[in-house]
Amino acid sequence: MADRVLVIGSGGREHALAWKLAQSPHVKHVFVAPGNAGTADNGKISNSAVLVSNHTIVIQFCKDHNIGLVLVGQEALLAAGIVDDLRAAGVRCFGPSAKAAQLASNISFAKAFLDRHGIPTARWKAFTNPQEACRFIISTDFPARVVRARGPAARKAVTIAASKEEACRAVQEIMQDRMFGEMVVIEELLQGEELSCLCFTDGVTVASMPPAQAHKRLLDGDQGPNTGGMGAYCPVPQVWQSFSS
Repeated sequence: MADRVLVIGSGGREHALAWKLAQSPHVKHVFVAPGNAGTADNGKISNSAVLVSNHTIVIQFCKDHNIGLVLVGQEALLAAGIVDDLRAAGVRCFGPSAKAAQLASNISFAKAFLDRHGIPTARWKAFTNPQEACRFIISTDFPARVVRARGPAARKAVTIAASKEEACRAVQEIMQDRMFGEMVVIEELLQGEELSCLCFTDGVTVASMPPAQAHKRLLDGDQGPNTGGMGAYCPVPQVWQSFSS
């Protein structure tokens, strides 16, 4: 394990990574860029103002500070290829390549991947024209009520509509606001529990983590808009007993 580690990101995910890494006797110091209030001057953890969007600057920072390992938690940077650039410069980095990161950053790519490999997923279709998307919503014989944007802020542009009319309004809003990208994915609404089953892998070996469940909706009782993240909990009572056995 490296003496000095750099964790890239500013959310709870990166906070948890830095907190756990700092507990290792093999880690001398953990830098978090840009970090948050919880990672600022916290024992072996400190924030860094290095400009993470500039991969050349990050590479130089790693060389200047003898960083032995970089962990990237921020999805937009993974999609932008920061792992590819760091590895090409000889910096050890944990995270997916830009191509692999599309499974999380590009909803239409992910859905097509699932279909291509026979992995069950909700029925869907992608559109770049809002009128065509609305015609599809109105004509479907299944509840096409989930509207997802594809773009750098797509995780914050998910609408679970109560009606086809609301879904059409969401399409218009997303397509008019170009910060969410120029494509929408209309998806079948699936009811039930939603779980995240995450794994670590080096490309050969897979080590699974316990399932977790996120708080997606803003309000109690699964009401209100979807959010970019309201926290999560683990273990999940609904599946923990069967998973652990």
